[in-house]
Amino acid sequence: MNIHEYQAKGLLAKFGVAVPRGTVAYTPDEASKAAQDLGGSIWVVKSQIHAGGRGAGHFAENPDGGGGVRLAKSDDEVRAHAEAMLGQTLVTKQTGPDGKEVKRIYVEEGCDIARELYLSLLVDRETSRIVIVASTEGGMDIETVAEETPEKISQVAIDPVTGIMPFHTRKIAFGLGLEGSQIKSAAKFLGAMYEAFLELDASMVEINPLVVTGSGDVIALDAKMNFDDNALYRQADVEALRDEDEEDPMELEASKHELNYIKLDGSIGCMVNGAGLAMATMDIVKLHGSAPANFLDVGGGATKERVTSAFKIILSDPNVEGILVNIFGGIMRCDVIAEGIVAAAREVSLHVPLVVRLEGTNVDLGKKILAESGLPIVSADDLGDAAEKIVNAVKEAA
Repeated sequence: MNIHEYQAKGLLAKFGVAVPRGTVAYTPDEASKAAQDLGGSIWVVKSQIHAGGRGAGHFAENPDGGGGVRLAKSDDEVRAHAEAMLGQTLVTKQTGPDGKEVKRIYVEEGCDIARELYLSLLVDRETSRIVIVASTEGGMDIETVAEETPEKISQVAIDPVTGIMPFHTRKIAFGLGLEGSQIKSAAKFLGAMYEAFLELDASMVEINPLVVTGSGDVIALDAKMNFDDNALYRQADVEALRDEDEEDPMELEASKHELNYIKLDGSIGCMVNGAGLAMATMDIVKLHGSAPANFLDVGGGATKERVTSAFKIILSDPNVEGILVNIFGGIMRCDVIAEGIVAAAREVSLHVPLVVRLEGTNVDLGKKILAESGLPIVSADDLGDAAEKIVNAVKEAA
């Protein structure tokens, strides 16, 4: 689960992470009042969407009018920026060409920036540890830095037995070129950041840029947090921050039915049980000259109702020109899958080719249910046969 910048800063601040003062606003009037309440002579007005690159982005309605992060030197200018952003579509390199509508902004006090750095915490699957990643190249994509100047990136893995230790923070601070009181500020910052990561069941915390102020303080000028969906049941305060408007409607609907669904750009809808088998299914669709429209894992213990919901979600994608169902029945019974497919196909009036490959528990019963349904369902003997049949069926129907 993702959250907005201002929400991430609010959470991190509770653990002692240094962040600038700011206020969220939903109208130009609220934005102007926020600037007045914050005081000072300079503010930053930031569009709040679940995407990076906001400052370098542009608004679809006014491509040359400026990005989604702007400086203001009066409360009237704050109001003007808010009017130009709210309700408009912000397009960044992470939103794709369709962009995202800005429904809220964040008005933040100005900051005396001496240096911009990069800092993040994430889970390293190779070592099964939380890793600190830091770079002197703040404000840039860390992927670009890793590709072009990898020597400017420092990494430290944290042993879960000891937790974060002083030598961890010193190594990162030295790698960032910090000195004097800045090292002490960085140590406090990292300790608080690590505690927040653990306590909130985060999967990533990214501070880009992390800034050193003119007075030597270390502050999170931006913040991005992702959370482990599987831990949200014990993170009620975090789950309450969920902004469903920022999520893909089909992915949101899938989550309500405990389905693992990710929308893709192809034309072959895939419904599979098991993440590994789903990946293999997408690969073989590609191998036969087409492309998957989605990743969808119905899980090992799916019910007839869940399968029906999965089928409806696939068909709700206008790009889907055919559906491939690939089920290996271990825990999942093939007859349950077949019943769900038949129920869904009848309910939504199936209008695209459908190929089903079933194997495993109750496979004969499952095939019997499909054969006696009276629906134009094509059975396949194996995965290769299934992929070939659905790709050919879509071509013939075009």
